[in-house]
Amino acid sequence: MKRRDFIAGLGGVAAWPLVARAQQTALPVVGFLGGQSREAARESIEAFHRGLAETGYVEGRNVAIEYRWADGQTDRMPALAAELVRLRMAVIAAVGTTPGALALKAATQTIPIAFVIGPDPVAVGLVESLNRPGGNLTGATNNNVEVIAKRLELLHELVPSARSVAVLVNPNNAPATSAESGELQAAARVLRLDLLTLNASTGAEIDAAFATLAGQRVGALLVSGESFFVAQADQVIALAARHAVPAIYGSRSFVRSGGLMSYGMDTRDAERQAGVYVGRILKGEKPADLPVQQATRIELAINMKTAKALGLTFPITLLGRADQVIE
Repeated sequence: MKRRDFIAGLGGVAAWPLVARAQQTALPVVGFLGGQSREAARESIEAFHRGLAETGYVEGRNVAIEYRWADGQTDRMPALAAELVRLRMAVIAAVGTTPGALALKAATQTIPIAFVIGPDPVAVGLVESLNRPGGNLTGATNNNVEVIAKRLELLHELVPSARSVAVLVNPNNAPATSAESGELQAAARVLRLDLLTLNASTGAEIDAAFATLAGQRVGALLVSGESFFVAQADQVIALAARHAVPAIYGSRSFVRSGGLMSYGMDTRDAERQAGVYVGRILKGEKPADLPVQQATRIELAINMKTAKALGLTFPITLLGRADQVIE
């Protein structure tokens, strides 16, 4: 276990010496609240660091970073957010976690916060508007909710014979789940599909959800883009393979790990933008004056090995639109 991870696991009491040392050396201390595990968020951290570097900040050189990880457990967010606020961070970044951003907003009205979330930040109550956020929060949205209907269309294009599609969601992330559900129900009516909602917020509940899926004989699966499932990606991918169900995900990281297909925004740019905003805030700019950025690059990724194992053939129309094809 890495030393920083060990310190983070001990909580606020153990973290105080690290923060104190940073303050003694006049380094600003930034909080980083992640919805996944540190390992699952490796690329997110790299993108965040790139954004910081664009504004002249490098961890360990002229800025210190205190990391806290929810490991996909949404119910940990209020405590983790409160801990970072108690440590009096100069800025806090909430990356890939709507519940984390909401918990931070509830915990402080003074410490600047830069977020990266999937839903519309106005709709979930984080900011007043995209152009003029107001308050102490700003950041970037990867528009994950807005593309979820298209995700269902692509799944239907691949498996047109499937009239019933299961949707795996995390009920503990109510803002994102509610927004996703509305988009999917509207798309399902147009496509004349029946949706089976499967709730899971723990590893055991994921197992139970797939057992229900098998019993219902659904033809395909759509996995929510919520960070809990990113943290549990290996389990979800393995179960989809075991039950031989075609599945689509929100991030190409699933496809690289053996998932069949993904469609979603390039979240790395949104995470980089959060780093840029943290740097600009450290230089004196106010969150209220920094417009919320919106990711615009959408990626379609396909794993041909997984398709072959499932006995599926991708239509040429899908292959031609893919940004990444794993042979």
